Amino acid sequence: MTIRHVAVIDIGKTNAKVAVVDLERLAETCVRRMPNLVLRVGPYPHFDTDKLWAFFIESLAALNGEQAIDAISITTHGAAAALVDETGKLALPILDYEHDGPETVSAEYDAVRPPFVETGTPRLPIGLNLGAQLFWQAKMFPEAFARTATALTYPQYWAFRLTGVRANEATSLGCHTDLWDVHNSDFSSLVERMGWRPLMATVRRASDQLGSILHEVVAATGLAPDTPVFCGIHDSNASLLPHLIGREQPFSVVSTGTWVICMAVGDGRVTLDPARDTLVNVNAFGELVPSARFMGGREFETLVGTETMQPAGFDIQTVLEKPIMLTPSVQHGSGPFPTRNAFWIGGEPMDGTRYVAASFYLAMMTATSLDLIGADGPSIVEGPFAANTLFAKMLAAATARPVIAAGASATGTSVGAALLAAGEGAFLPATGSDSPAITSPGPEWEAYAARWQEAVG
Repeated sequence: MTIRHVAVIDIGKTNAKVAVVDLERLAETCVRRMPNLVLRVGPYPHFDTDKLWAFFIESLAALNGEQAIDAISITTHGAAAALVDETGKLALPILDYEHDGPETVSAEYDAVRPPFVETGTPRLPIGLNLGAQLFWQAKMFPEAFARTATALTYPQYWAFRLTGVRANEATSLGCHTDLWDVHNSDFSSLVERMGWRPLMATVRRASDQLGSILHEVVAATGLAPDTPVFCGIHDSNASLLPHLIGREQPFSVVSTGTWVICMAVGDGRVTLDPARDTLVNVNAFGELVPSARFMGGREFETLVGTETMQPAGFDIQTVLEKPIMLTPSVQHGSGPFPTRNAFWIGGEPMDGTRYVAASFYLAMMTATSLDLIGADGPSIVEGPFAANTLFAKMLAAATARPVIAAGASATGTSVGAALLAAGEGAFLPATGSDSPAITSPGPEWEAYAARWQEAVG
């Protein structure tokens, strides 16, 4: 069977979508979207899996009517897992990782979690360490937790709903969970210490075909009964995959959305500082990728809202010359400056100058993150920030390396996830539709970057 059109279930922290990706064009041909809602009833804030499932089924049916779907793949945000009972129902709701419940047992958790050298996982607040979530759920809801037959990483939960096959996968296990020994490609000492190994589904490759869709999915969507479902992948690693296939190393990928995830691809020989939100990711081929992150999309929305602006030239000059700059951090608890309080130098701006200064702030935070992971070569920007030329120009000025706004037709989480269904021989290079490389606009921009770096020490 030749697979060309892949339906990708793509769940971000803020929004979810189903996109059909044409593998010959490496482009989304049709998309449906909805907000990813958090329910604040029941034992704790949790994702509305019933509404998501209804949306996925409805979207698959509608999209299949527009373009026959050959396969399904899945990508989701990290820091989420499904605790499934023997019947396939959730033993507990899927916790929203921004809930602070796990903080109430942080001292006890810290006493049992593995060291950074084993897992490449920094100690993160709230529920950003998946191991901390499971520890808290087991302690606070022992009867419900005891009903758990299988713990599934989040993309694989949706694969299970589609196929009935229970699996885990390394890119989701290897993204700041405390659950994965990144050097031995096995579950960590925490899993052994807590007696959780019997709960852990078999680890499969992201590109493994788990099975065909269940009869009830066929009936609800009209998809062919033999429609294959692929195991699925963590979203940042989905963004990275096309570049691993189609680019010459070294390079770095800056995946933007609610989170900005920086991943350095090259020799990988760098000493990471877990106190500054650096970590080790595991890519789709099982290789280790030095990474860093901060909540840049959330910070930008806090600063300027959701509307895109085109500031005037005098707004840019005002910010550069005064200078007006924002020092870290707008969002506390993560990123390269997790304990600092944001401060405006040159006065708090409004309107166009505020948009410029916020874009420069994000660029400088990204440049700092890239420096922490030893990035080299061009910086490829994925997602919403790829359209922000102010961000790209300041990032180029701060890093003294070219910045490439990745072509929307060949990259992104949905396209990366769709490539899992293509087979290795069908992979196409990711570089053909790139925008021209952006370099530093000149000394004035570089001086601004240097002053920002001096201001933050």
